[in-house]
Amino acid sequence: MTAPYVTLDVNNEIGTIEFFHPAHNSLPGDILAQLAETITKAGENDMIKVIILRSGGERTFCAGASFKELISINDAETGKVFFSGFANVINAMRKCPKFIIGRVQGKTVGGGVGVASATDYCMATQYAAIKLSELNIGIGPFVVGPAVERKLGLSAMSQIAIDANTFYDAQWAKDKGLFTQVYEDTATLDEEVAKFAAHLCTYNPEAIKEMKKIFWEGTEDWDAKLAERAVISGKLVLSEFTKEKLKGFK
Repeated sequence: MTAPYVTLDVNNEIGTIEFFHPAHNSLPGDILAQLAETITKAGENDMIKVIILRSGGERTFCAGASFKELISINDAETGKVFFSGFANVINAMRKCPKFIIGRVQGKTVGGGVGVASATDYCMATQYAAIKLSELNIGIGPFVVGPAVERKLGLSAMSQIAIDANTFYDAQWAKDKGLFTQVYEDTATLDEEVAKFAAHLCTYNPEAIKEMKKIFWEGTEDWDAKLAERAVISGKLVLSEFTKEKLKGFK
């Protein structure tokens, strides 16, 4: 696998969305746009009762924002558009009327933590350590912050946001509420995810839809809130501090 992609596979009423990028499943703008669109379409597809969100490959779940794209941002509007990509994915997940199961096989950084946090039920392997690294490059987890805080709580979110150089292990993430289960390996994870998704397909879709609304109560302002956060990140990525930091990733 070398070319980036987003795919949707529908089988036995389960819609499996998979994204991939050769740079550790990082998320450039075009992949973010495809991901948001695919999630929305899966939510509208009557053949799908439950969604599994996963990434390709065996190692990193998601490395977050594409550094190649961050380096290329030279004006605030471009920065806003790029970070709005994460906002659009989170909002698509929030509005989706179906439960989204997260399948996290490996390390997750920055925006990837936000994506995992926006799933409704997230299962992982013991290798799925998480890190919010944004402050290291002078930005901050502004766009994904609300999703992470909603799942982990303000205390845990602020801890990993401030300690931006440390990976927190999968058990820590489970203890804080991000992961529901942690398994020894990917094979076991996939087996359990498939089993759980099949069980969810036995639920009343209307009940799921109503429960989803309840679970996400209080986030109705996120279209505007995350857009505002994207503006902040879009400006900060142009700072001299961040430009200097990003030079190290060229």
